[in-house]
Amino acid sequence: MDDVTTWLLEGDPGIRWQVMQDLLDAPQEEVDAERARVAHEGFGAALLAARGDDGLWAGGAWAPAGWSWELGEPQAWTSTSWVLESLCDLGMPADEPVMAETVELIARNGRWEYGDLPFWQGEVDSCINGRTIRAGARFGADVSAIVAYCEEDQQPDGGWNCFRLEGEGSTRSSFASTISVLEGLLEYQQRTGRSTAAMRERGMAYLLERSLLRGLRSGEIVSPSYLSFAFPPRARYDVLRALDHLRLAGLDPEPRMAEAIAIVRSKRQPDGRWLSEYDDPGAVQLHLDAPSGEPSRWNTLRALRVLRWADGG
Repeated sequence: MDDVTTWLLEGDPGIRWQVMQDLLDAPQEEVDAERARVAHEGFGAALLAARGDDGLWAGGAWAPAGWSWELGEPQAWTSTSWVLESLCDLGMPADEPVMAETVELIARNGRWEYGDLPFWQGEVDSCINGRTIRAGARFGADVSAIVAYCEEDQQPDGGWNCFRLEGEGSTRSSFASTISVLEGLLEYQQRTGRSTAAMRERGMAYLLERSLLRGLRSGEIVSPSYLSFAFPPRARYDVLRALDHLRLAGLDPEPRMAEAIAIVRSKRQPDGRWLSEYDDPGAVQLHLDAPSGEPSRWNTLRALRVLRWADGG
């Protein structure tokens, strides 16, 4: 076993089971045993311990209770929606009893800050809806109403945009909104067996037509942030996140991914690891990755499995 893999296996259970599955092809029973530890050790256990008796984190859906932009503080990441996303990233087992309890409590107590809408029915923001579909599908909530809304919300160009209904409304999609919805729809199809293929194919085509990072008309890179890898990604989009999703969705590598794959490859350090490249401002329960500029287990894991897929492994 090489030094980088050994280093990855020294990390949190949420990293270890994915290394075993995606890089080492370990027997499924060994992967499952390691994944089961997510609920009881490390990051997963710490996030579960931060949950309130009402099933919510920090007393809110998208934002902690009492937080607002008027406070002049960075967006906080301690509330229910963001923590559920991190639990999905860690691989919290879908059948963990505490998650069934959490789903029920959220159904009873969770309301969106927008319109006081019930949590598992979603709201009008496509990024929020994508995350909610993913968590609900993973842990057993009925999110079919949100999936139906995503079909209505899909833009003519195939993607989604959180700002479609704000002001005069955007008629063009955004990379960040689109990847969030795609992640949710894939999880929903995998967990329920109900096809979301038509929506997902249009959404993935939106990204691929733009080489995962360029404007369709200008041909320019849309944002330098697309080249900077963050974990947890939260509201951010980058090419590593996109490639990892396309891998998980079962696509084969193809020419429109080549530039993004080359960017991932170019960021490999001489010691074989990838660095953390972004520190999210705002309050968190705990930091899931290394500070920016230091070796990142999450980025290294994700980059290695993307390159393994890209190289035919």
